[in-house]
Amino acid sequence: MRFPLLLLVTLLAPLAHAEPATHLTQPARRIVSLSPHITENLFAIGAGNRVVGTVEFSNYPEEAKQIRQIGSYEKIDLEAVAALRPDLVVAWESGNIASHVARLKAIGLNVVVTEARRIEDVPADLERLGALSGTGVGARAAAAKFRERLAALRARYGSLPKVGVFYQVWNQPLMTVGGGQIISDAIRLCGGENVFAALKPMAAAVTVEAVLAADPEAIVASGMGDARPEWLDEWRRWPSLTAVARDNLFFVHPDHLQRHTPRILDGIERLCQHLETARSRRRP
Repeated sequence: MRFPLLLLVTLLAPLAHAEPATHLTQPARRIVSLSPHITENLFAIGAGNRVVGTVEFSNYPEEAKQIRQIGSYEKIDLEAVAALRPDLVVAWESGNIASHVARLKAIGLNVVVTEARRIEDVPADLERLGALSGTGVGARAAAAKFRERLAALRARYGSLPKVGVFYQVWNQPLMTVGGGQIISDAIRLCGGENVFAALKPMAAAVTVEAVLAADPEAIVASGMGDARPEWLDEWRRWPSLTAVARDNLFFVHPDHLQRHTPRILDGIERLCQHLETARSRRRP
């Protein structure tokens, strides 16, 4: 199976960025979301009932599945968006096609482009969406809860002994993340160390030989669905690999680490627990 494009653009997200809304004279009442994670964030701040259009894979929370879809994040039905008469369209800088966003602006729609890469960007994004939708109270509450939980995770795990981690995004090609990607940030928060942190790209292909040379203490995989990917256990072909010898082959649900929403903290907590298990399996 080829590397999924949605996963690639998530991993290649550039620096946090939000384009200000310049034409809103009052809070948005009819919002079109052009990304699953944007839809999720709008629900998280109490603005879900204002979302009139969204895109494929907008599957959380359950209510999001009932909203009319206007295509996918990379193939937007521009006429369908216009027909919904939105007073705000929220786009995803690294995921949506730039020409589509430009055309939506050209026909007079109010379009805001957002992006988050670092963990700390997520609550700031919630607050921005709250200001645009008039749900500032809910947004500030959600952001405060996020920051409080994030601080608690840092305090609990951040100073623990380091664990060398290979984060496997995909198997063919064999993909990982560089040191500037949000997943590396999550690994650091858990007291881990990305064995490929020196890589400059946000997402990069590596060789099996490079992984064997790095000899990670833990291998963490995501994949694309709810189930642990079968290809994670292919590493058992190399029993001398520390992660294999100690049975430190772990799975974290991709939606919990690769969507920039409050649920990323669920993924981080799960990741931290896995690294604690790896520490517990060290020989005395």
